[in-house]
Formats: sequence, C-alpha cells, structure tokens
Amino acid sequence: MRDALVLTVVGPDRTGLVEALADQISSAGGNWEASHMARLAGQFAGILLVTIAPEATDGLLAALRAMDAHGLVVTVRPAGDAATPAATQLAFLELTGDDRVGLVRDVARVLAGRGVNVEELESEVHSAPMSGEALFTARAVLRVPAEHGLAALQADLEALGGELMVDLAASDE
Repeated sequence: MRDALVLTVVGPDRTGLVEALADQISSAGGNWEASHMARLAGQFAGILLVTIAPEATDGLLAALRAMDAHGLVVTVRPAGDAATPAATQLAFLELTGDDRVGLVRDVARVLAGRGVNVEELESEVHSAPMSGEALFTARAVLRVPAEHGLAALQADLEALGGELMVDLAASDE
C-alpha cells in the first residue's frame, strides 16, 4: 500500500517551478496523481495529490522542505478518506453577477445552510463586456444532499440579488 499525500505549494511565479516540483516527486519515487494549479497576483499556487511507497515518504518530505530555499513553500498532509457520501448528487454551478464585497460569503452561506459540499471552485473578477463594470464569475462542482432539490438551491442563490445569474445542473456521474 502506498502513502497518499496532499501537497499545497505557494511561491513567487517563475518558469520551471512545476518542473522542479515534479523532479523532486519523481526522484523520490512518488507518483503525481492529480493537481490544480494557477498563477494568482504574481504567485504560483497549487494543490496536488502524490502517492509514494511508505519507506520513501521521509525522503520526499526532506526534498520538499529544501524547496523553501527556492521560494516555494510546500505543506504536506496525509490524504483523507475518499469515500463519497451515499445520499448525495453531484452538481455543477455557474454563477455570474455584479461584483460586491461579501458575495462569496453569501453564496457559501447558502450552500452550507443546505449541507452542500464545495468540491471544486474557480472564480474571478473581470470587466463586463459592454459596461466595463466589475463582474464576478464562479464555477463550482458541488456535492448536494439528496433531500435538497436543485431547484430550491437555485432559488436560494438567485434570492441573493436580482443581478445574480445562476445555472445549476445535475451530473450523470
């Protein structure tokens, strides 16, 4: 059985960071399983899943700590239980609206209030095509409890403001 580790990485963006990280993982005998990475405000940020033989884990951890000298801060946590709650459905959310302070908090409050787990979230603020006003967009993968209908969740999200457009669709999994 292999150890499964979740790594978070943050540091000033520069060419070669992913290669340096991948080299350390591969050299230690680790396998890069999955990742999400992005450049945000000049910083490189990512999260990834690595599997490795238990006897090689300490060597990988030492190599990752050494990356601090290159400005890349790496934190490591053991992967949690990957079991998916049985009575849930996967849903995709696309949300667009005028940007305002507290919008993400308000959306997150609606989701949490209905017991919805956010599995993935991407968001950005950009200029609206015609007006140039700040426009917030978000895309999310959600795990929705079976007892909560998507129509009710969509109505709750739309109630946050008349300017908010919400598209919520169930997945076939």
